[in-house]
Amino acid sequence: MAKDKEIKTNAMRILDKKKIPYEVLQYECDEFIDGIHTAKKTGAAPEQSFKTLVLQGKSRQYYVFVLPVAREVQLKAAARAAGEKSVEMIPVKDITAVTGYVRGGCSPLGMKKQYPVFFHKSALDYEKIYISGGRIGTTLHLAVQDLLTVTGGRIEEF
Repeated sequence: MAKDKEIKTNAMRILDKKKIPYEVLQYECDEFIDGIHTAKKTGAAPEQSFKTLVLQGKSRQYYVFVLPVAREVQLKAAARAAGEKSVEMIPVKDITAVTGYVRGGCSPLGMKKQYPVFFHKSALDYEKIYISGGRIGTTLHLAVQDLLTVTGGRIEEF
C-alpha cells in the first residue's frame, strides 16, 4: 500500500523552494473556525497565533494584514500603514477570487497575486509565529524574520 503523501499548499511550496524551515500542524476541521479555536485545536500558543486579513484601500489596491488572532484590525491605523485614505475588509464572498484561498485558510504566502503585506508589530515579540498554511486544517509555525523576507512584509502598528 502506498504511503500517504502530504498535501502541500502554495504557502508550503514557496517555503520549500526558498529552503525556509517550517513546522506543519494539522487539525480536523470541515468549516471555518476562528483563530482562537484553531490555536486551541493545534495546541499553538494563542498569543503567537496570527490571522491573515485582506483589506482594500480607497485606491482599489488590496493589502494583506497579519495580526494576532485575538486582535481586531484598526482600520485608520491600517490605512496609514498602507498609505491610503481609508481601507475596508473585503467581502467574504470575494476572498477566494482575490486570494485563491478560502475563508479560514488564507495565508500571507502564495496568494494569486503578491499584495503588500503588513505584520502587526507584536510579531517581533516572538522568534516564531503560527499562520495559516493555506487551507483549513493546516497551520504553519516559522520564524518571523523568514516570513518578513519571503513576503516582503513590513512591521506596522494597526
